[in-house]
Amino acid sequence: MDFDALLAFLGRHPYLSLGLAGLTVALVYTEVARLFRGFRTVRPAELTGLINAENALVVDLSSSADYEKGHIIGSKSVQPSQFDPESKLLAGVKHLPVALVCRNGMASSAAAKRLKKAGFEQVYWLDGGVQAWQAADLPLVKGRR
Repeated sequence: MDFDALLAFLGRHPYLSLGLAGLTVALVYTEVARLFRGFRTVRPAELTGLINAENALVVDLSSSADYEKGHIIGSKSVQPSQFDPESKLLAGVKHLPVALVCRNGMASSAAAKRLKKAGFEQVYWLDGGVQAWQAADLPLVKGRR
């Protein structure tokens, strides 16, 4: 296909062309925003590696009821309304890996931004939250530990 054929196609299908241009801009914007947000997205398998190899602190921002129904072994429960990068739990770990999780990944993403802004060096966010962890058939513990 040469350039003239491409121009002819674009002229015959203006809505399709606009749709393609819009999707391209949206994808580029999303990828650029992801690069500059400052924290890394991890999948469940990567998070298990961080926990086992680097002793990452896992902070679970789920509600108390959801946390008690099932949470990642060793995770610390913090209510989203009480999350503070300057808290006692996070004091002294600015240089260590900190992974943020919640039920579906929404609340923990905002918390990850706050940690990065507060100067934490290794901030991770579990893409898909505890639901993704469960979907990967990884174990959860019940109760308040």
